[in-house]
Amino acid sequence: MIRKLDRYVFTTFTRLFVLTLLAVAPLFMLGDLTDNIDDYLDRTDVGIGRVMEGYFYSFPQWFQWSLPIAALVAAVFTVSRMTSNREVLAAKAGGVSFHRLFLPMLFVATAVTGIGFGVADYVPRTNKVAMDLLGNRPLLRLYRDDFSFRTEGGMLLSARRLSVAERRLSDLALTRDMDDGSTLHIEAGRGSYTDLEGWLFRDGRVRRVFPDDSETTFRFLEMRVPVLTETPGDLMLVERAADEMTLEEIDRQVGIIQRSGGEANELRVEAAQRGAIPVATLVIILFAAPLATTSKRGGAAFGVGLALGSLILYIMLLNVWGAMGAAGIVSPTMAAWTPNAIFFVLGLIFLIRVRT
Repeated sequence: MIRKLDRYVFTTFTRLFVLTLLAVAPLFMLGDLTDNIDDYLDRTDVGIGRVMEGYFYSFPQWFQWSLPIAALVAAVFTVSRMTSNREVLAAKAGGVSFHRLFLPMLFVATAVTGIGFGVADYVPRTNKVAMDLLGNRPLLRLYRDDFSFRTEGGMLLSARRLSVAERRLSDLALTRDMDDGSTLHIEAGRGSYTDLEGWLFRDGRVRRVFPDDSETTFRFLEMRVPVLTETPGDLMLVERAADEMTLEEIDRQVGIIQRSGGEANELRVEAAQRGAIPVATLVIILFAAPLATTSKRGGAAFGVGLALGSLILYIMLLNVWGAMGAAGIVSPTMAAWTPNAIFFVLGLIFLIRVRT
């Protein structure tokens, strides 16, 4: 009996999950296309073929967003229908508790969570291609004037002007603390960058100041500076959209921003949410499925209301805690995982209180 019941619950939940997934992902894409169609029609460089290709590459993101929604809807409608048809009551009469009845859905939700983690690795790469095709990028600055930049190696670079298009720096100074306690100062009139050889400084001098205030100085016409590994694009501090960056790229961007004296809490929250959002599939189902047993005769209307209410509540908590994390009120990890923790605790309470 238990095996047949497991197959029934598994089949019902999986069928509803797949049908919802096939409906929700295209709806996301259609909504985004509706919002941007005027921009695409006004531009001559983006034709129908390019738009279709761009949305093809953006599909992994819509698919990822649809996973928890599809699992939530499938769980709510599976449990509410079984409750309305008194199938849950019959299972309890046969000695099968709701906790046992819930296991097939929990198994599928765990598998869906794993799929979410797998898709998350590809989403930034495909998003970048989609953005390149559709051209939904803000105009990038080509110059940066009178700035300072803390490099990955801990050096302080200051310059009067940076030109990204020409890959040049002008009136620059590079300061580095040495292991022996001395400080190295490199000043140059200009610097140029090539992909093969890195930075080349011209018309400058090198000054090394020792702890006893003595110093050595020499001038140079040209000097390679391999310790400065940042590209002109890195020095611009131009951030790509977070959903176009992998976790490694986010970590690197966070380091660049922090070394330059900026705040990178928003990016750190985004990185933490990369792990928290796939788990949302599991915790939202744990929260909603026990509630669906109270449907009585509510039927489909109750299922729709419960699914939408659970989703809206989770999104609200995600946005509120994400904003708190971006503002530095709470840590990025707490901001990303608190909505899951709240739903998990409430889900356990509801699951325990379900009559078995």
